[in-house]
Amino acid sequence: MSGTYLGMPSFPEAARDAVRDVTLRGNLRRATHTIRDKRAGAVAELDDWGRLREAGKRIKDHTLRHLDRYLVQVEEAVTAAGGTVHWAADAAEANAIVTRLVQETGESEVVKVKSMATQETGLNEALEAHGIRAYETDLAELIVQLGKDRPSHLLVPAIHRNRGEIRDIFRSEMSEWGRPAPEGLTDTPAELAEAARLHLREKFLRARVGISGANFMVAETGTLVVVESEGNGRMCLTLPETLISVVGIEKVIPTWRDLEVFLQLLPRSSTAERMNPYTTMWTGTTDGDGPRAFHLVLLDNGRTDTLADEVGRQALRCIRCSACLNVCPVYERAGGHAYGSVYPGPIGAILSPQLRGTASDIDASLPYASSLCGACYDVCPVAIDIPEVLVHLREKVADQGGKGHRLERAAMRAATWLLDHPAALTAGERLASKTRKLHPERLPGPGARQWTNSRDLPDLPAEPFRDWWKKNRA
Repeated sequence: MSGTYLGMPSFPEAARDAVRDVTLRGNLRRATHTIRDKRAGAVAELDDWGRLREAGKRIKDHTLRHLDRYLVQVEEAVTAAGGTVHWAADAAEANAIVTRLVQETGESEVVKVKSMATQETGLNEALEAHGIRAYETDLAELIVQLGKDRPSHLLVPAIHRNRGEIRDIFRSEMSEWGRPAPEGLTDTPAELAEAARLHLREKFLRARVGISGANFMVAETGTLVVVESEGNGRMCLTLPETLISVVGIEKVIPTWRDLEVFLQLLPRSSTAERMNPYTTMWTGTTDGDGPRAFHLVLLDNGRTDTLADEVGRQALRCIRCSACLNVCPVYERAGGHAYGSVYPGPIGAILSPQLRGTASDIDASLPYASSLCGACYDVCPVAIDIPEVLVHLREKVADQGGKGHRLERAAMRAATWLLDHPAALTAGERLASKTRKLHPERLPGPGARQWTNSRDLPDLPAEPFRDWWKKNRA
């Protein structure tokens, strides 16, 4: 990936500040509870949801096992349909390819469909560095962009903002990006949506280059699929003369029949809808209809390394529905920014450390950003066992060392030796019991204090169990 947000602290530090923000917690609580309740109702309508979920899991696992074959099939099909395929090993290469393609058109602005892949690579910033302005057209992404903010949710990037904050952003910032907000704009949803529609309409009609991601790529035909709820995607995908799609290599599925499964799983899990209002599909280029040039940039950026991990690779099944965020007690309280990645919540806690590695403090801390309650696994439409991967990644982080983990290993070695020597254990128990009045209620040291700030150390008994047993059961 392109790296963590600049200056981002580790998750515990960032979360500590977030949980003190009463407005943020209120916004998150209302939004996540509303979405997850609606999702539960939508899923309950299907008697075969469990079988659909298992089918989605199996299709994804099969595809990942044969990813090399299906990616070649995608390239051949897209090329045969008039498109051009580019391969990007990392974020820098993907950004360079897209920048060059835009420059070749002679344009200095582009419109964008909501895309996690381009957020992952930092494409907007890369284009800006070369004098190209990228306009986000998804409503929530527009709010984030105008507010000079960062996304905090996979599906609703501006979930941390309330209506009053959005109104103020529109009033103060829209004029710098194009059409200003209407006079007297209020915070009613209809007025905010209309202001965004008017602001974006001129961009749709003017732009000659569109940039997108894709929810799925169908290998057998080279068809790309984008599902969305606002219609902005349809405008970006059909009106520009040049379309550039940056897609993670894990988004491929083998056949149209497989797509049927995911078009049932995704809308109910994400927006709690029976089907998406807009499902746009395109295959290469067609004379007289849609963009005249189509470029597909296939993005690796750590995915091949993730695929090599037999436990961690299941994270690549993710279809970006965000259901796991909406049920996670940690995300609800800490918000998305604390994760230091475009992928927040439970899925981000397992995906980001695999795509970026665990060398930084933030990535080493993400596998611990969970209570391991398992709610994320219960709602995942492709059955990613997120708790299993979290524990697996914690083991990796511990194995790579670090001050806290070195002390932990030393403590475990000492405990192992003590348990192997009964006489020493007995002497230690007796000494601890005799000095129990001198024991502190809180442990010293930063790491230990975090544990005992909310817990009292257990009181030791007046005598060890061994001595009590000899007196009463000998």
